[in-house]
Amino acid sequence: SYLKDLLSSYPFLFIFKASFDKANRTSLYSFRGPGLKKGIKILEEVKRKLNIPILSDVHCREQVKVVKDVLDVIQIPAFLCRQTDLVIEAAKIKKIVNIKKGQFLAPEDLKYIIEKIESTQNKSIFLTERGTCFGYHNLVVDFRSFLIMKKFSYPVIFDTTHSLQRPSAQKGVSGGDRDFAFPLSLGAVACGVDGLFMEVHPKPQMCLSDKYTSYPLNKLKVLLDKVLKIREALKDEKG
Repeated sequence: SYLKDLLSSYPFLFIFKASFDKANRTSLYSFRGPGLKKGIKILEEVKRKLNIPILSDVHCREQVKVVKDVLDVIQIPAFLCRQTDLVIEAAKIKKIVNIKKGQFLAPEDLKYIIEKIESTQNKSIFLTERGTCFGYHNLVVDFRSFLIMKKFSYPVIFDTTHSLQRPSAQKGVSGGDRDFAFPLSLGAVACGVDGLFMEVHPKPQMCLSDKYTSYPLNKLKVLLDKVLKIREALKDEKG
């Protein structure tokens, strides 16, 4: 509710994202979430009480039918972005499909994933950049990717906080550096991205997932103010 109230003063669409099952954790012992049955009920309650669009990810075809009446945006995780059957199953229900670009994938190769979705007559697609592997235990953001991805004429999103990860660098837990979230977010907006995807938390160090990269909730307004100024400057430049 805090985020809804905060975002109501900006000309931005707020979509709430949470995972019912973080099925791709490095370690068997890492927190995964409440599971499909309980998790989707929680998301349904959030949607009903706050009247906001909901996004979550699916990891197998069977989950799509379970979540289709609750989710407004179905996300294909980066590690699974080339799984044809999963992508097509998600696309068939005619909701927005958010494709997380795999850390291993060239931006121009999103073309083939887009073709899979469009084959179902679904043209509601988000394309999300979440960093590219740079050796072991590290990701970098190639800002050229935003311009390449925009050529597909679908909304391009920058997943700021996941792009800051150092995958599995903390003995089976992903590390990272949230200090880069502010400048990289502004740089992406200056490149013309259509949205930001961010994990935010009132006490990031208490997070059960991605505590090294989650953005402090009390700093979000300052970031959004800067984002708005950049967006307005870009509009002025276009005339």
